Amino acid sequence: MSYNLTNEIAVRASKNIYIDKTSVIKLFKENYSKADILNEALNLSRVEENTDLNIPKLKEVTKIGKRWALVTEYVEGKSMQELMDKNPKDIDKYLEMFVDIQLEVLSKKVPLLSRIKDKFKRKITETDLIDEDVKYELLQRLEGMKNHTKLCHGDFNPENIIITEKGKYYICDWSHATQGNASADSARTFLLFSIQGKDDLANRYLELFCLKSGIEKGNVQRWIPIVAATQMTKGKEEEREFLSKWINVAEYQ
Repeated sequence: MSYNLTNEIAVRASKNIYIDKTSVIKLFKENYSKADILNEALNLSRVEENTDLNIPKLKEVTKIGKRWALVTEYVEGKSMQELMDKNPKDIDKYLEMFVDIQLEVLSKKVPLLSRIKDKFKRKITETDLIDEDVKYELLQRLEGMKNHTKLCHGDFNPENIIITEKGKYYICDWSHATQGNASADSARTFLLFSIQGKDDLANRYLELFCLKSGIEKGNVQRWIPIVAATQMTKGKEEEREFLSKWINVAEYQ
């Protein structure tokens, strides 16, 4: 099938994103890993087939010219981030909705997804951006974390929640989905807010998540240095100094 690529809605380091009628086309750069693209398609398919979550369904994996593309359903609406920015007085309402959606995701199980501890161990082991002694301490802490099988989105932030005009929500971008510990997924969301300089929102989010989930705040905080280390492996120079401050394995002992 051919697609019209004139309506570009986003540009990322690894891809360009377009809308063509009822489809969203995520067009990857030529040198992007084929394995990662196929793994993203597999994650999305597994979540779609094993849960009743509202997600844009995968339509096809294809090549456009020399570039691979993932094509999913187009959901018309606004991201929760757009709504938060446009209606700051309603931030508490959106934050509560945001946490409720995350808890719904975490209530699901998708047994064939990769395990979050295995993914984190591989990332930390392979990186050369972290001191070896610190890396050892992080891996020891990771090994001691409990093994859970909850569906973890891996990039749960308001930009990945689309709200339709009728108020129905859809959860996008399952490229980082794993199964594992809810506290790890919450720690990732906390860090994503913090990286953007939204410290107040990050803290309010964490308080609300722990209140609604019944998870002790310390359990989430113990994951933060580990999650910060996995984020650092992405090699974003502008984040390195910030993340280094969080990779302190003694902070939440």
